[in-house]
Amino acid sequence: MTLTAIKRSLVDTAAGPVPAAAAAKPMLAAVAPVAPAGSQPTGPIAVVATPIVSSTHPARPQSSRATKIGEQIGSILASVLPSLVVVALLLAVWEIACASPKASLPAPSKIWLEAKDLIVAPFFVNGPQDIGLGWRVLTSLQRVAIGFGLAAVVGILLGALVGQSKWAMRGLDPVFQVLRTVPPLAWLPLSLAAFRDANPSAIFVIFITAIWPIIINTAVGIRNIPQDYRNVAAVLRLNHVEFFWRIMIPSAAPYIFTGLRIGIGLSWLAIVAAEMLTGGVGIGFFIWDAWNSSRLSDIIVALVYIGLVGFLLDRVVSAVGNLATRGIQAS
Repeated sequence: MTLTAIKRSLVDTAAGPVPAAAAAKPMLAAVAPVAPAGSQPTGPIAVVATPIVSSTHPARPQSSRATKIGEQIGSILASVLPSLVVVALLLAVWEIACASPKASLPAPSKIWLEAKDLIVAPFFVNGPQDIGLGWRVLTSLQRVAIGFGLAAVVGILLGALVGQSKWAMRGLDPVFQVLRTVPPLAWLPLSLAAFRDANPSAIFVIFITAIWPIIINTAVGIRNIPQDYRNVAAVLRLNHVEFFWRIMIPSAAPYIFTGLRIGIGLSWLAIVAAEMLTGGVGIGFFIWDAWNSSRLSDIIVALVYIGLVGFLLDRVVSAVGNLATRGIQAS
């Protein structure tokens, strides 16, 4: 190839003469070092080919937040909708069965008309005894909290003693098995004779009713502690207090909370029955007073309140138990 042909095949660029084939490619850019002003290049020109990156960005994946929200709504509907359908069917059957004027029980529509104030405004106060069902429920819950709290503390301690000591189990277990079969209201006359006041008597009835399942379940949980845990405690030389808090309570927690769930349900049953006989401003006395006044609609509304509060109490104890035991269930 002659010198003239070589010159014709080069194209002048800012970096210097470049072959025409390289300058014609759109995806390549010629890069060459720039010599200082007034100096002559002493070596061959370096040509570096770099690809030109497109300015368009790839499409980002769609957020899964909407999908998660949809799944949560679907799970909530799946758990709530069947119950709502069953309740609606029961109300419809109830309305049809009690629609006759000769019906002995009021229909749901009649209950709404007669007891609307108790449903819509549960926290009104018109006098010492004329208060809403919300305040009556809170009064009963206060008694339940005291009685159940005492039963939980004493029951866990006695259950740990019975479960840990064979002699304590042989001596106390028969006594517990006999006393736990006594109905709650059978203790009420004795408590009234001992305390001579309705409020502590009701609290004692709650205590004596709720303590038995707590003792029994705690004892079972203590007896089921794995032997490996006891061996570790012996190696670490834990004293009785450390063994109780670090080994016994964590290991028996699923059994303890099973007893607590049973105890809170029995406590709520006992306080309603006890208040019917002791009087006061609790939800139990309200039912008895409504019966004496032939207000059947008020009684049915109060029963709904009692059921909802009992359900919430069970859910609260269950949630605390799942949080404390990390979802481990008693076997």
